[in-house]
Amino acid sequence: MRDYLLDLVEHTYDLGCIDLVKITGNDAETTINGLAEDRSVVVQAKFKDTIQEFIGTFGMPNLSNLKIILGIPEYQENAKITITNQDRNGVTCPVGLHFENQACDFKNDYRFMTSEIISEKLKTVAFKGANWNITFEPTMVSIQRLKYQSQANVDEEFFTAKTENGDLKFFFGDHSTHAGDFIFQPGVEGTLARTWAWPVRPFINILDLTGDKVVQLSDDGAAQIIVDSGVAVYNYILPAQSK
Repeated sequence: MRDYLLDLVEHTYDLGCIDLVKITGNDAETTINGLAEDRSVVVQAKFKDTIQEFIGTFGMPNLSNLKIILGIPEYQENAKITITNQDRNGVTCPVGLHFENQACDFKNDYRFMTSEIISEKLKTVAFKGANWNITFEPTMVSIQRLKYQSQANVDEEFFTAKTENGDLKFFFGDHSTHAGDFIFQPGVEGTLARTWAWPVRPFINILDLTGDKVVQLSDDGAAQIIVDSGVAVYNYILPAQSK
């Protein structure tokens, strides 16, 4: 259980813009949905293994608090992490997590959010898909070069993406003042006919996450970064801004 929770927290809360997720579980699958407070990132994920304790629909709020509890040394080894359940209208529902250390003399409880409240607070964002013009696996070198450009253009909140001579290039700023550009991915298949702007910080934070990554860009005004952590597969959808 601890590994599942650590993976979830890293791939949602650690982005810096998500502190609430919705869990939906049944006998076939366990899914995660989240939305950045500024709506810059939509997260849709599924655990590779079905978590039988997560049957039902509930919210996990205050992920910052959950991260603190998971980081307490008392729970590093041989901790007992169990699901607290409650009967509601004849249905057994998960209502929280109970933590105990190996000696059973150090305990914490983390409370879930009911399905009614989470469904109201985190309305599902409908993403009908897109025609992905470009799909590729980014390299560590390209990610580092993106970080360099963001540091050199620290005041820029967005970058634009274009294809030139078969290469995918990212552009920062306006050449009337400070600006920068570089080839993020050489030799891509496909082209971008329209110029869209993408948020710099969420894009980099997602690429910094643990796992294998695939980047997809669309002329429909959406980008998607797929991260396979080994525990779950996370789809991060970033709506673009027209330039």
